[in-house]
Amino acid sequence: MNEVIVSEIVEADPLSPLERARSDFVRDMVQRREPTSLGSATWSAAPTPKRIVQFWDDLQRLPQDVKACMSSWKQLERSGFTLEVFDKRSASAFIRNRLGARYEDAFNRCYHPSMMSDYFRYSYVFVEGGFYIDADDVYHGTPVEQLFVDGRLKLQPFCYDIATSRMVEPSIFTKPGANQPGWIFYFNTTPLIASARHPIVERALMNATVSLEADSTSGLPEVQATTGPGNLTRSVFEILGEGCSHDAMMVAHDWELISSSQWPLSYRDDSRNWRLSNQQAYCAPSLLDVR
Repeated sequence: MNEVIVSEIVEADPLSPLERARSDFVRDMVQRREPTSLGSATWSAAPTPKRIVQFWDDLQRLPQDVKACMSSWKQLERSGFTLEVFDKRSASAFIRNRLGARYEDAFNRCYHPSMMSDYFRYSYVFVEGGFYIDADDVYHGTPVEQLFVDGRLKLQPFCYDIATSRMVEPSIFTKPGANQPGWIFYFNTTPLIASARHPIVERALMNATVSLEADSTSGLPEVQATTGPGNLTRSVFEILGEGCSHDAMMVAHDWELISSSQWPLSYRDDSRNWRLSNQQAYCAPSLLDVR
């Protein structure tokens, strides 16, 4: 009689051990849901400047639907906020003048506008402090003044489900204990709200700089890991793991009530969308294509 041996097939974790550790770290932060007292943080008593910063690499080719998203934030000027918009040239000049040639060099190595915006936001918020928001995020009119009463870093949590290739709704992944084997927890790069010289923003800027300076003979670097959410999440993990107080940042659990990224938009169907240009040489669409 033949003996039938049944073995269990264990599905391999799609993440490396370090990536899994970062995801679990973020999940714990996101689901902890400890009461937050705005303005009473022991980490920094200095408020965050009421300054909103946006970026589009070529303002002469700014799509009308993106312009409408950007303009939605202008209503906050009535509440004492200032708005600044940068393009590739003015962002490069800011980085050169405020951080120096090494950082301008790294910015110029960003091969896609999405990477430029990532690198610029770290540079600007580290130097000046304030509130960076992506050009395709629209403001819903919810008051935001409470996010500026202290200098902590405020970040929006995300969760991606590998099995379905879709984002998990915040109402689901923020619940204590919620988890699936294919879920990846991380922090988005928009919004980025903090006082100047914040250590996590500083680390994100340095990690992105070093990654961009690395030998690229094997091909263009991956956007997410080099400048995007992967880089920011790594930086949070490192700084808090090195002993910086968890009070240095705050998880913006309900950010979707304040703002959301708009889909669809015209630029998402061509090379201006980093997902379609990841690790590929960027070629800007012609003026006829974007009008």
